[in-house]
Amino acid sequence: MPDATQRAAGKTVLVVDDHDATRQTIARMLEAGGFAVRTASSGAEALERLATESREIDLVLSDVTMPGMNGIDLSYHIREQYPDVPVAIVSGDVSELERSIIGRADVPFIKKPFHAESLYSAVRDAIRQASSS
Repeated sequence: MPDATQRAAGKTVLVVDDHDATRQTIARMLEAGGFAVRTASSGAEALERLATESREIDLVLSDVTMPGMNGIDLSYHIREQYPDVPVAIVSGDVSELERSIIGRADVPFIKKPFHAESLYSAVRDAIRQASSS
């Protein structure tokens, strides 16, 4: 069975988080797992990146709570403008209402904190789920 790095080869994740340290930590974890990574510090910046790079992005991994456009709203914009680009939501502090909204948005949810292997697995599953639908 191939290791995590081999299974991630060729997959690109756009990490969206308004906290620099969190965004950089997630990006480094994904890179260590063999994923190519792009980053954005806001929902608006993520949409700008997708405008030119959507064909290269296999998954958008977005925090929920961000100023301006939150991750849930971002997921709706992406579904509308880039229906072939899947989104997964990541957050450490999600209210029951937000969890309900995430469920209705039909996007995978990854709870912080997470270990590298669980992140890799969740990202691979989200990409696989999107490509099989």
